[in-house]
Amino acid sequence: MDAIRRLCGFAAGLERLLAARDATELEATWSELTLGQVGWEALALARRANTESLEPALAEVDRRLLAVLERCRAFLDPHIVTFRVPELERWQHAAAAALVGARWGVAGLRTVIADTQAPLGRRYFAFLALAERHPKEAWPLFAKYLQTPGAHHAFVAAAVEAARYYPGQAPDVIALFQRIRGDEMLRRFLAPKILASLYVLGDPAALPLYEELLIAGHTDPDAGRCEVTRALVAVRQLTGRVAASSKFPDPEQPNVIRALDAAQRVFEEERDRLDPVVVI
Repeated sequence: MDAIRRLCGFAAGLERLLAARDATELEATWSELTLGQVGWEALALARRANTESLEPALAEVDRRLLAVLERCRAFLDPHIVTFRVPELERWQHAAAAALVGARWGVAGLRTVIADTQAPLGRRYFAFLALAERHPKEAWPLFAKYLQTPGAHHAFVAAAVEAARYYPGQAPDVIALFQRIRGDEMLRRFLAPKILASLYVLGDPAALPLYEELLIAGHTDPDAGRCEVTRALVAVRQLTGRVAASSKFPDPEQPNVIRALDAAQRVFEEERDRLDPVVVI
């Protein structure tokens, strides 16, 4: 199984960090192994459903993360303390949450989420793992975060991404966009996730929002972060037409079709990918 192979590779990389004699060697090893990518890719696979067979590998990763954390804190190196220790802590929370999911499934994840005494990062990764599994009975919990003003942004983001797996729930996602659209920072953070989930849902209820964004949406060179591009792709998906927009006033231009085709390929590749955010 690819997940076990990746977790074992991650554990082996952590073991090499433990063998580092000083902060310089640890940093060189981290970079050589591209450990940031290796770790997050392994833990992303471990968050998903049907991971019972991953329990031994996850337990090993969890143990080694705790050991590497202790080792890194002992170095007192500014770079290690500022950059590597926080990432190790996030990994440890992610691994611990995935381990709960592997051992006790959805019930275990919900217990962690409900435990207000647990570290916020651990609760978040349990919430994200629940979103990855998206059991039918979990929708009321996700909806609560979508509907509650002032809810923690990271949990709201995970709830937004979870919504793509619940047909018929587009109105809650649309309402969230309308509520946060005047908050520029929150909009920049949540809008790409909101529009990504609405794209997957493919609900015609979102068409008025898309048509509004064609003119008033934020633009960005990155298609995934460009509200206008996402609206154009979604309108074409729902209606079959290429609409005029603030970004492409003439929809008949060949470069418009090429741009939308390229964007849609990216959106299709990402439709089943939930991205973690940094929880401080």
